[in-house]
Amino acid sequence: MEKPQLEPNVESGKPLSGKKAKVYLDTILVEELGQFGLYQLRMMLFAVVVVVFSAWATVDHIFTTARISTRCLIPECDDPSNTEFAPKWILNAVPGTSATSFEGCTRFANASLISPEAIHHTCPATLFDQQRTVDCKKFIYANSESIVYDFGLACDEWRRSLIGTVRTVGTLVAMPLTGFISDQLGRRTALVINAFNTAWIGALRYFANTYISFLMSEFFEAVFGAGGFTCTYILVMELMGPKYRVVGGVVMNTFFAVGQVTLGLLAWILPYWRQLTLAVYLPQLTTISFYWLISESVRWYLSKSRFEEAEIVLKNVARINKKQLSEKSLQKLRYNVEEEKKKQARDTELKAKEPWLIAEVFRHKSILVRCFVSPLWWVTATFIYYGLSINSLNLTGNKYLNYVTVSAVEIPGFWIAFLLLGFAGRKPVLIGGFWLCAACQIAFIFIPSTNATASLAVYMVGKCSIAMVMAAIYVYTSELYPTKYRNSLFAFSSMMGRIGAILAPLTPALGAEVWEQLPFELFGGCALLSGLLVLLTPETLGTQLPDTMEEASNLICKRTNAS
Repeated sequence: MEKPQLEPNVESGKPLSGKKAKVYLDTILVEELGQFGLYQLRMMLFAVVVVVFSAWATVDHIFTTARISTRCLIPECDDPSNTEFAPKWILNAVPGTSATSFEGCTRFANASLISPEAIHHTCPATLFDQQRTVDCKKFIYANSESIVYDFGLACDEWRRSLIGTVRTVGTLVAMPLTGFISDQLGRRTALVINAFNTAWIGALRYFANTYISFLMSEFFEAVFGAGGFTCTYILVMELMGPKYRVVGGVVMNTFFAVGQVTLGLLAWILPYWRQLTLAVYLPQLTTISFYWLISESVRWYLSKSRFEEAEIVLKNVARINKKQLSEKSLQKLRYNVEEEKKKQARDTELKAKEPWLIAEVFRHKSILVRCFVSPLWWVTATFIYYGLSINSLNLTGNKYLNYVTVSAVEIPGFWIAFLLLGFAGRKPVLIGGFWLCAACQIAFIFIPSTNATASLAVYMVGKCSIAMVMAAIYVYTSELYPTKYRNSLFAFSSMMGRIGAILAPLTPALGAEVWEQLPFELFGGCALLSGLLVLLTPETLGTQLPDTMEEASNLICKRTNAS
């Protein structure tokens, strides 16, 4: 979100004084209403409910489409009325190393050797040619919990993994659509539309009886509902004082992780995908009431020149926060908003005569370098962040407990980044996060699968470090670009980052079809490269936010007096 145009002393939380001081909304928050009071707390409580619901909807496909262990149906031996998943004779018919570790997609070829023992279902090895394997024609599943059983997706890793990718593409489509609704109809309206669409479209998935209908449900739910988190974030941040916005953002990310943790516990209680779907989406129908429980953004009202409605909200804030709001401040706010809109109209006319943004970027080599490397950071961060979440279900041990612990470890990652960014610097946090994650991925590859405790510990450190990166990358990217083009260039990096989120759901298929450790090799390589690319950009801790391309090009690693 682009930084508001404020006087430096407002940004630091100090009151403005003097008759000529401009009065913006942040001025009123700092001087009169309070930067974070009971009203903002109430808004935050409603917001975290939406954030938790958003997390449920974003990642529930990890469980509803989860891989199920399978094996070939052996007609020569299996009793059609009572098929056991791992009978004593399984290694006679299927390649494997133990009764719990055997091939799920192939079997030994029939040796055409009839044995009387087969009648009694002892299934001797003499029935099979153990030098030759064939693909399964029919399957037996270890359980019926996910759509893999209902839609017959055994050994079809690509179609199973494609569901997560299609959902992420839908999220990409949702971003501009939600932005348009938010700007035209308001933040609150966009929030409620997205949240309610998520609820009813997601709940309808309970009735999906084919792979295609399930896939389309995931896509359209994302297109018309995945913008809920963004709307909630903006709505809360727009009425929070400058001093609390960074910590507010960390709180929002924290509750997204809380949503993932609670989803893992919910899936543990209700493993069957249709029951889980109802449990996830039916409670979200309550979000329609938020239209009456929360107020519209004052900043949006002001941007639309709806001053009377903005004043009503501000007076309500003052009442709940037990503060006094002066009429003089409201009059100055109205005047300055009108003047700002006139200035923006003049700037729009001048903008038509300015060179294109891409031409400006190519004129400044340092900015051009940042436009190449910052999108790569975002691709890597989203690729690893979502990839580690998705692949956690395939770790040795209880998949639900693994997912819960891997999700919970994001919370300290967010807060560590918050604490380190202010004194260690932006670059050390990003480089350290990327390289620590890379080291964990490399270590994970070489840890024996039998050592489940060590594997999970290294996996959790890797997830914590990429969570640090996710928290830091928002701050650092916005500080690298000038005010005039910050929103456009930041959005470019963020949108490119969705490529990583689109590719992440396919990594389990790569592990199953190519090499089991390939996803972690990719995670490690990308993290190592991205850490190196951070070295190409300047430190921004303590520097003044650049307003022009020239100022952005001349960023140096020196703390200014503003720090």
